[in-house]
Amino acid sequence: MRTLFLLLVAANLAFFAWARYYADADGATDPEPLRRQLKPGSIRLLTGPELAGLPPPGSRPAREPEPPAAAAACIEWGGFALAEAPRAEQALEPLALGARLAQRRSEETAGWWVFVPPQPSRAAALKKAAELKSLGVDDFFVIQDEGKTRWAISLGIFSSEDAARSRLEALRAKGVRSAQTGARDTQVAKTWFQLRGAEAAQLARLRETAQAFPGTDLRACP
Repeated sequence: MRTLFLLLVAANLAFFAWARYYADADGATDPEPLRRQLKPGSIRLLTGPELAGLPPPGSRPAREPEPPAAAAACIEWGGFALAEAPRAEQALEPLALGARLAQRRSEETAGWWVFVPPQPSRAAALKKAAELKSLGVDDFFVIQDEGKTRWAISLGIFSSEDAARSRLEALRAKGVRSAQTGARDTQVAKTWFQLRGAEAAQLARLRETAQAFPGTDLRACP
């Protein structure tokens, strides 16, 4: 047993002496990892401020800001009888739409209208018109042409029954009790205001403005 122990000690001393004085200094180095390095010259140590600016481990990178929503191509508001168009144009002035605002005219078949039934005389029709003005109603027209509707007072002509009813409800909210809706097949000239390249804020203000004109429509330009 003692002999075996001495042999192991001698072997270790011999290996140490060989590795220390005779073995190739590069032999313990594996050349393969060095050859497999990718751009070792581009590796550098980060400074303290650079490390402080890095996101914490496990955090997600910030999302890039989304591009602004595209402006609407063209929205139009109408259709107004020729007598109503100036008031609508005046309501659009605070929006400062400039060159984005345009107008177009159209001939449309109006199937519905809101009206005060024919009065017995011109004087009676004018008296009824004065009552409407006192209630804050300015958009009306006294019919003077010969026919069964002479001395009636038109309060709006519309392409749909729903639009006519919306106008009637707005009039009743102002205290007009004598108005009613009815069918009327006639060709009328209409004015439409077109807003091109509208942004979201402008569209919101346009919708608010349109609420003061019951029976009008906001839609895409034809």
